[in-house]
This record gives sequence, C-alpha cells and structure tokens, in this order.
Amino acid sequence: MTHLAAFVFSPVSTFFSWNLIWLAVAAFLGGALNAVAGGGSFLTFPALLGTGMPPVQANATNTVALWPGQLTSIAAYRQDVRKHLRLAILMGSGGLVGGTIGAIVLLNTPQQTFLHLVPWLLLISATIFAASGPVTRWLERRKGKVQGTKPDPPRLPLFLLTAIVCFYIGYFGAGAGFLLITLLSVFGIEDMNEINALKVVSTTMANGVAFVIFVVGRQVEWRYCLLAMVAAAIGGYSSASFARFVPRKVLRTSVIVIGFGMAAWFFYKNSGR
Repeated sequence: MTHLAAFVFSPVSTFFSWNLIWLAVAAFLGGALNAVAGGGSFLTFPALLGTGMPPVQANATNTVALWPGQLTSIAAYRQDVRKHLRLAILMGSGGLVGGTIGAIVLLNTPQQTFLHLVPWLLLISATIFAASGPVTRWLERRKGKVQGTKPDPPRLPLFLLTAIVCFYIGYFGAGAGFLLITLLSVFGIEDMNEINALKVVSTTMANGVAFVIFVVGRQVEWRYCLLAMVAAAIGGYSSASFARFVPRKVLRTSVIVIGFGMAAWFFYKNSGR
C-alpha cells in the first residue's frame, strides 16, 4: 500500500517519465499480442527492466501484470473445460506443481545470475515461438494421416511433462504455451478447442500460483505493475478490432523479430558488464 500511495502522490514529472510511457505502450501492445498471437512478454518484460527495477522483480511484476488477462481466457473455454474435466484437473495440477517450484527457484536466484540468464531465456523463447508455425503445420499433417479413435493419454507421463513445462512458466514463461500445445498433440489430443482449453488451464494455474508467491514474497513493484496491468487489459480487449487490420502472419513475424532483437540487445548489454 505504501508503494501505491507513493505512486499516486508522486510528482507529475515522475509519473509522465519516458520509461512509464514506454511501459504503458509496451503493456498495451503486449496484451494485444497475447490475445491474438502470443509473445507479449517480449515487450513487457524489457520495458519493466527499463524502469530500473532488479531483473527478478521485473519478471515477477511481469507475471502478475499479465495474469488477469490469462484468467479471463478460461471463461472462453469453459464448455471445453467441462467436457474434459478429468484431463483439465490433471493439467491444472501439473501447472500448480510446476509453477510453484519454478517461482520458488526464481526467488532464490541471485539478481546478477538471472540478469545473465535473461538473454538466453529470451533467445530460447523466441526460438520456440519461431518454431511453433512449422511444427504446428507438421502436427496438422500428421493428424490428417491418423485414423481411428485415440485412447486417453497416459496420465502420469502427461502430468510430469506438464509440470516440467510449467516449471519454466513459473520461472520465466515466454513461449511456453506452444510447448504445451505440442505436448498435447504428441500425446494424441487432436481437437484444437480441447488443446487450447487444457493449455489455458495449466498456464493459468502455473502463473496463478506464481502470482501468489511473488505477491506474498513482496517481489512485485506495484506502482509499475498496476499501470502495466490496466494497459495490458485494454490492449487485450482492443485486440479483436486490431487483429482485423493486421494479418496473423505479420503479427507472428513481428513477435519473432522483437524476441530475437531483445535477446541480441541483452547479449550486447551483458557483454559490457
């Protein structure tokens, strides 16, 4: 509450600093990208770092700021979640376990160590996102050749692999949604609505438990978080009309360029330290 009061009553010149303006713009665009293509963290996380906060707190603040938008997406898939409730509970449980461990490991990572990991995490995330298009098309072709009814996926391997992916979500998370889509496809789940519903449940649970851990651990910079949260929510809400004017392929290409560009920038910055 002290942070919030300081933010509200801070001088006008501080409120309208360029870093805050860029954070609002980045969060707005990040919310829109998350809603239509994914990859919003490539914008919001560097923008939070640009405010001068330590990297672990920037990552925690980013998770908290973007999580409400993820929570609302469950409502869009509520019918599919009900239809596949047992699998949804399994995936959600994997999300809770993995997200908890990932968030705790993050909070025990030294700031300097995490800062040196940032370019590698961004590079891995951008590579995953870039690979998602070709791999998704390959999976679609593979599904077209498969005939007959698929058995239920083996539950223990699916739970363990979901927990591993969600560990990454709790620790950093950018690009992890595609990893879950690929995982579910490899396990023989073919219906895209079912895949998206299960993905949303597990990512929301992983980020939700990380949300709680970061807030309880006082790792969230609320004066920046609230601004990013509102801007991201507006961006997500506005994305429906935004997507009509910009082709999805252009959006995806933009996210990939931003991701690799941010990774290159942080490699350059770290080389001078």
